[in-house]
Amino acid sequence: MRPSSLSSRLILSSLVVSVVLLVATGLLLASLFTAALERNFDQRLRSVLDGLLANIEVTAEGSPRLSSAIVDPRFGLPLSGWYWQVVPVDAAQGTADLASNSLLEQRLTVPPEFAGKVGVQAFYLTDTLGVTLRAIAQVFTLPGSTRQYSVLVAGNYDELSAEVQSFNRALISSLVLLALGLALAVFVQVRFGLRPLRAMQAKLLAIRQGEVTELKGEYPAELRPVADELNLLIQSNAEIVERARTQVGNLAHALKTPLSVLTNEAAGQETPLAAKVTEQTGLMRDQVSLYLDRARRAARAQGLGAVTEVKPVLEALARTLERINRDKAVTVTVDCAEALKFRGERQDLEEMVGNLMDNACKWAAARVTVSARPAPSAAGRSLLVIAVEDDGPGLPPELRSQALKRGQRLDETKPGSGLGLAIVRETAAMYNGDVQLDEASLGGLRASLTLGSAS
Repeated sequence: MRPSSLSSRLILSSLVVSVVLLVATGLLLASLFTAALERNFDQRLRSVLDGLLANIEVTAEGSPRLSSAIVDPRFGLPLSGWYWQVVPVDAAQGTADLASNSLLEQRLTVPPEFAGKVGVQAFYLTDTLGVTLRAIAQVFTLPGSTRQYSVLVAGNYDELSAEVQSFNRALISSLVLLALGLALAVFVQVRFGLRPLRAMQAKLLAIRQGEVTELKGEYPAELRPVADELNLLIQSNAEIVERARTQVGNLAHALKTPLSVLTNEAAGQETPLAAKVTEQTGLMRDQVSLYLDRARRAARAQGLGAVTEVKPVLEALARTLERINRDKAVTVTVDCAEALKFRGERQDLEEMVGNLMDNACKWAAARVTVSARPAPSAAGRSLLVIAVEDDGPGLPPELRSQALKRGQRLDETKPGSGLGLAIVRETAAMYNGDVQLDEASLGGLRASLTLGSAS
């Protein structure tokens, strides 16, 4: 999962909320369980306290006496952690008091903040063995006596703590399992909920590859407006491209007639002015053709959905150039995968590669090789590289950048206008591509054309 991913954000935020809620729930349940155990423990101690009050009587000598024994055997085991005692409030410990056998000779002391208070008081103590005790105490005036006695009952709180710890372990295990289940449920829910977005992405890719022309299918109510707007955008783009092509054709037709009239008028006269008009109208015709071609290429490059198979184009160009250069006996070999596709118009690919192959055939001694390979993706785009190599004299490194400039001819003995490599570079740039010149493995020049791939 990537931090910038929408699914990652949804999953992580849901997991954070779930963990916070589960922790809060665990703490609340543990607190409620502990409170319930303490209340139940206090009720057990209160039952023993009530039993003591019902069975304690004062003798003629003024000492408290238990009329019947407490049934619970833990009060009879020495230092068992379960104790009771009846001591006078206004006398020293051990004077006219009564205690369970489990206390032996020791007595429990009520904390000062609870001593003498009216009603049942609950607090914690520690016996001689270091056992934590939960105790309740109440001051009574026993029947047959005018003295006040503090009746105290204590139980082993460590037993309660063991129950709490056992419950907490079971609770933690249950909440961990619940958290894992919730994580799985959140993951499945997010994946299922975002499935329409992945379907839309796949269909947009199909549009870019030229397989379909619009987004079709049923989408959720939240995505339906997005799909409609994308379809309108695709339609608007296609209309702009078609309008540009129409306007380019209209401009070419509108300029062709005036230029032809000027050329014909000047051709019938043998004057310096006529020669100048013929020269300038020729330049105008070339410039118009150049910029009209550039406009047509730009319109095609901005279109969506155009995809061209690379291998048929390369093989057709190789056959044509071998026939054209039959006198030189130049062999053109092509190495290209069947599935490789160019994301653009066939005419533009033919023009770019054709210029490179034609230039290689002009300078080659006997061999020209053309290879097309997928290139590492960059900025989310799939790329391909078409390399054209020859076994000619090559080009020094300091002249390679100059050769890509418009109108630069480095050797006037070869036919051409010096525009071929510049046109290749301009057309490639319209497709966000590039062309580079380097030394070929055959010894001549290597021209590498990088373009967007639809494979």
